[in-house]
Amino acid sequence: MSTLKEKDLELLPAPTQGRAPSGTSSMSKKTALIAFAALAVTLLARGTRIFCNHPQSDDLTNGTVCAQVSELIPEKNSALWETLSTTYSTEAFKMKAVDWLSGAVQLPTESYDTMEPVGVDPRWEKFGVFHDYLLNSFPLVHSTFEVTKVNTYGLILVWKGSDSTLKPLLLAAHQDVVPVEPTTYDDWTHPPFSGYFDGELIWGRGSLDDKSGLIGILSAMETMLANGYQPTRTVVLASGFDEESSGMHGAQTLAPKLLEMFGENGYAMLVDEGAGYGEEYGQVIATPGIAEKGYVDVMIEVTSPGGHSSLPPPHTSIGILAELLVAFERNPFEVHLARGSPTYKSIQCWARHAPDLPASLRKDIFHAEHSDKALQSVETQLFQNPTLKNLVGTTQAIDIIHGGVKVNALPEQAFAVVNHRISTESSVAATQARDTGLLATLAREFNLSYTAFGADISDVSAPAYGTLTLSTAFGKGGLEPAPITPTEGDAAPYQLLSGSIKAAYNSHRGITGDDNIIVSPGIMSGNTDTRFYWKLTPHIFRYGHADGAGGGKLLSGVHTVNEAIPVTNFVEMIRFFTALILNVDESALS
Repeated sequence: MSTLKEKDLELLPAPTQGRAPSGTSSMSKKTALIAFAALAVTLLARGTRIFCNHPQSDDLTNGTVCAQVSELIPEKNSALWETLSTTYSTEAFKMKAVDWLSGAVQLPTESYDTMEPVGVDPRWEKFGVFHDYLLNSFPLVHSTFEVTKVNTYGLILVWKGSDSTLKPLLLAAHQDVVPVEPTTYDDWTHPPFSGYFDGELIWGRGSLDDKSGLIGILSAMETMLANGYQPTRTVVLASGFDEESSGMHGAQTLAPKLLEMFGENGYAMLVDEGAGYGEEYGQVIATPGIAEKGYVDVMIEVTSPGGHSSLPPPHTSIGILAELLVAFERNPFEVHLARGSPTYKSIQCWARHAPDLPASLRKDIFHAEHSDKALQSVETQLFQNPTLKNLVGTTQAIDIIHGGVKVNALPEQAFAVVNHRISTESSVAATQARDTGLLATLAREFNLSYTAFGADISDVSAPAYGTLTLSTAFGKGGLEPAPITPTEGDAAPYQLLSGSIKAAYNSHRGITGDDNIIVSPGIMSGNTDTRFYWKLTPHIFRYGHADGAGGGKLLSGVHTVNEAIPVTNFVEMIRFFTALILNVDESALS
């Protein structure tokens, strides 16, 4: 059971008073309307599944599904690419990379859910120390780039290209890390802010999320500058400092400045933290995130009369709340795989390229494009994996609960917060409508005056024992699912990213070929700072080239104990950012 900190409690609504009577007919009508709305939303979301039993297609075998590009090796800067590829393979560079990342990890830059503004809360000041570290560690970057600071600790670094008519490449990574729970310090193999290197792994909070991304980008840039590189196309690095606590102080303030610099849709493409690559059914597959699920926290608050606990009613506020929460867990969102969705595209890539995919599953994926029966069979087989099922549908997690102040006093108020990650085929409104309809019957059974998201669900004049209120938690509105990045046809940024992934993967292993790693569209399970950058470009990718992070998986240690990254993977990340910068520079992206 979790409780809120004092600052959080100040943000909670005060208990509301019960409303005066009426019958249940008005409430029943409103409940019916809500149920109808929820049904309509469900049918719309599933619309692609209806009346689709057409003859089978051979799309999966004719090259149009999950088509691959060749590895993209820089041409104009081929000599530099070869030089850097050799440099990155040396022991000396490996140890330099260790020093860069280890030093960054040793500086705690934790961000918390409840922090006062910059300049008021002293906990922000540690980012000034981190900026000093970046300045000292990457002197060429800081002496060459234009550095702009927004809200004191947000960073925008502009590497000016020689051709100002070209849209810039935008890279993003965040400076902050999630806090380390003090009671877990002894559970770490090496202290969480030690940056300890054991000869294979660099240990510590942020080594994966996301100092490896930020330091990887800066390491590539510093090394390229040291080798005399000057880009034709401008490169911009944006770095927020509170991504782990929703980005309100960091990326949200960076976004207007980035928009002012180059305009709406003024960037060629954006690459931020995200997925990586891993083996799926016998094939190494990289899954850049082309979308993010939406997000809304729903607060469920119950109030009822207080009194002495020696004279209890049949149900206290806490007991009623418990029944409501059981209703949530007994009624998860219905999940279906929508044709054309990011996860659907991912499984099509498995069917096309993964040799160890079970034959029956491959056959069903083959037919699913035109057969509801085959699509349902795919769902049945794949949804046995809860991770994949969660990536597809809207999820719900009861994460916070609070109620009561004294053991002999009846609780006058109890509340819980349910976190929803919203499917790319749904919306904040549809999620709220479903939650509202779900609790309507129980509200009536417990004789509660019912208000949901500012609307009166029950008759305001009805006599009531207490109240039930649904609202967005802590005054924060929901976030709609992100726009889906183009990947098909002439989606040049996606093709360029795919070719760069293959070039970095091959270069790191000293191999050649186009099928050593397959690139597949994917989706992020969480949200990134890109939520504030939708106006900057339609070509947004969440990809960090982390080994073992394919298929929407989180790397071991992210947000928990024993976070660590293999140094060989960190060096490969540096190769990836190098390949990406050079390839975008040589491209005809508009």
